[in-house]
Amino acid sequence: MRIAQVAPLFESVPPKLYGGTERIVSYLTEELVRQGHDVTLFASGDSITAARLVAPCPRALRLDPHVHDGVPHHMILLEKLRQRADEFDIIHFHIDLYQMPLVRMLDCPTVTTLHGRLDLPDLEPFYRVFSDVPLVSISDAQRRPMPPVNWAGTVLHGLPLDLLPFREKPRGDYLAFLGRISPEKRPDRAVEIAARTGWPLRIAAKVDEADRQYWETTIRPLVEQHPNVEFIGEIDEREKAEFLGNAAALLFPIDWPEPFGLVMIEAMACGTPVVAFRNGSVEEIIDNGASGFIVDSIDEAVTCIGRLDEIDRRYIREIFEKRFSAERMARDYVEIYRELSDMYPSLPSAARAGRPSPLPLHA
Repeated sequence: MRIAQVAPLFESVPPKLYGGTERIVSYLTEELVRQGHDVTLFASGDSITAARLVAPCPRALRLDPHVHDGVPHHMILLEKLRQRADEFDIIHFHIDLYQMPLVRMLDCPTVTTLHGRLDLPDLEPFYRVFSDVPLVSISDAQRRPMPPVNWAGTVLHGLPLDLLPFREKPRGDYLAFLGRISPEKRPDRAVEIAARTGWPLRIAAKVDEADRQYWETTIRPLVEQHPNVEFIGEIDEREKAEFLGNAAALLFPIDWPEPFGLVMIEAMACGTPVVAFRNGSVEEIIDNGASGFIVDSIDEAVTCIGRLDEIDRRYIREIFEKRFSAERMARDYVEIYRELSDMYPSLPSAARAGRPSPLPLHA
């Protein structure tokens, strides 16, 4: 198939450091190319891909000191895409909202994967207006707050099997926290778990400007208060393999409806068990007692840290390979692409002319 992948421009594809959406777009794009599809990637100019690259901006917006507003650059992206839309059998968007007024005017089927949280009050009226546009969720839990929309499917994320090596015998005797320093990620819970168990905790995380005050007033004092807690900062892909692979467990103490939680399957690829709080997608990712433990409180998390020797790291890797490979993810998306392409010529003329018209709603 001739496939366009449309990525956010804030990070490169793949990202240099943090960037879950751009990382998934990269894994999907490269696997589609490997499977023989003709893929064009719309992304920042510093992206690295085997696909054809169309770059609306020279570098990732987050890393460009001259960029103060990402909206104009994404409008340029959409214009470049509009000019070339007739080259594709399907256009796959990963940029949330920007494209919605455009998709009804394109003479080409589209699908949009929603990568973020959907429980925000401003989103319900938006998706009621665009309820006919085909959407993909990254977990079934992600869908719960949404009004009736045209779900084309749920596709769980996947990783290349050779990305993060399995480590049966970790060298480190520590617990790991990887992600962002933010209130919903609850690094404070991770610190408390480490304090109560006596295990060393290593925190590898970025601090966004929006969360700077939370870091300075809440988390940094906690780190400084506990000598067994170390803050490492943001790490790259090579460092991630060592960091996760050598950990006794990954702590995922979230306090929000996590749409997916990529770090959970990154840990599983290394064979590292995950201790995760029951929220959002967690129950769709973690097999309780097999790839980690799902808990409802800090007390339960502390207890489960004492049970880590019950978990077989090799079995965790087997679960990862069966359920969370990039190959499986790409196959799932291609099935959706083909269904939408087959359905597109028979759509009512109103939809082809750019006016909303009822489409079948998928469960």
